[in-house]
This record gives sequence, C-alpha cells and structure tokens, in this order.
Amino acid sequence: MITPCVFCKIVAGEIPSTRLYEDEDTLVFMDIAPIIQGHALVIPKRHYDPLTATPVPVLQALIAVIRAVAQAQTQALKADGINVMQANGAAAGQVVPHLHFHVIPRFNTDGHSWNWNPRSYSDPADMRQLADTIRQAWPQE
Repeated sequence: MITPCVFCKIVAGEIPSTRLYEDEDTLVFMDIAPIIQGHALVIPKRHYDPLTATPVPVLQALIAVIRAVAQAQTQALKADGINVMQANGAAAGQVVPHLHFHVIPRFNTDGHSWNWNPRSYSDPADMRQLADTIRQAWPQE
C-alpha cells in the first residue's frame, strides 16, 4: 500500500505500542482503548484487508496466536471468559482498515454488555431461501 495505515505504522515501530507477542508474521499488542482491561489486538504484520482477501495460511497462523492470547489472558488475568471479535467494513464497525482480531478477557463482574438485540425470520422459508442464496455464492477454493 502507498500510505501505511496506523497498524502498519505500529508494525514498523513508527507508533509506540505495548507488544505482548511477536513473530515473523504476527503482532499482538494491547488495545489503547480497551473494552475491558487486558484487551489485545492480533494482526498480521503484512497489510491485509478485508478478511475475504486474506490468504488461508495467514488466517490459520492468526487463529493459533489468538488461541495463545486467550490462554494467557485466562491464566494470567483469571478471566471467566474470552471474546474474540473481528469486523470487516465500516458497516460492521471496522475502524482501522487492516485485518485485526480483538481478544478481550471477560469477567463475571465486568459490567460490559454487547446490547445484542436478537431478531427472527418472519418465516422459516425466508431463512432457507437466504441460506440457498449464500450457498450459491460459496467460494470454490
């Protein structure tokens, strides 16, 4: 990319970060605006965006690191649970256009709520129709 994004600048050391883990391809650092203290971000060092354009081997490596972060948060922080979040596109809430995963330790007493408002299909046939439409667009890899 021509102009590096904020995460590319963090990878390059141009913006300071509190790094938790780093290998040749992956960086884990603390989120400076945590939902819950201990909230970390897992990113590929190379710029990818969106998720659907990211090579499968990169995603496989990221999920292994995400698992390690979750294990460390659970043990070190005595977390009662872990949220792993990932958004693609502004409509989904993505702010930084560089593939990243939020790994958020959760505690029974943290008071955070996602304010999830479950909805339903008007008819089970509508759900099946939508599933058929999605299946027709399934990628052939």
